Amino acid sequence: MKHSGKFITFEGLDGCGKSTQLDREASRLRQQGLPVVTTQEPGGTATGRKIREIVLHASAHPLSASTELALMFAARSQHIEEVILPALHAGKIVLCDRFTDSSVAYQGYGRGIAPDAIRTLEDLFCRGLRPDLTIILDIDPATGMNRARERNRAAQEKETRFEEEGLEFFRRVRQGYEEIARQEPGRVRLIDGKGSVDEVHLKVHQEVHEQVRKVADAFLKAGSSGGVSGV
Repeated sequence: MKHSGKFITFEGLDGCGKSTQLDREASRLRQQGLPVVTTQEPGGTATGRKIREIVLHASAHPLSASTELALMFAARSQHIEEVILPALHAGKIVLCDRFTDSSVAYQGYGRGIAPDAIRTLEDLFCRGLRPDLTIILDIDPATGMNRARERNRAAQEKETRFEEEGLEFFRRVRQGYEEIARQEPGRVRLIDGKGSVDEVHLKVHQEVHEQVRKVADAFLKAGSSGGVSGV
């Protein structure tokens, strides 16, 4: 799908630090005067937030794996139409917390749904949209579980449907992310998430910088000529 912006996604196990790294990179890009949109899945739209509540807090009435997957793609379809595509067509840099790779890792490798079935839904609902760059923050599953639980306790939140899963589930999800990185080295960067926030961010920024350079040059050039109104 042709557009003038850049679509960058952040992926990884719960507790890997992707949301923190996304926010840091967004701040850094904005400090450079670049047009940035941050969003997340599921939940980047009003519809998505309702679906997020159903998917993440359905422990009282468990969802089947296929229902969970269908709801994720329903939220994603609305997200693409309402948020992501308009921003990309306006030449903006979209940083998204999770996208289709999460479905492959969590519903595919984690729940056991065939990856080909997920790709079929991607072809149907995503209109050919794929990230220009995907950052996967890789951590040990046990570390991720501990971080997620500490975060929930600090925020006085209950564990989500995914966080209630056992260690073996997250090992399968991690395997899924590793396989995605192996299959698509041109798009995906697997970054060790064990270091400090600053250490990890340096690696993240290096990868993002290479992707946004052309967008940044075009935007700043347009700004110098007074042509950035509406961006």
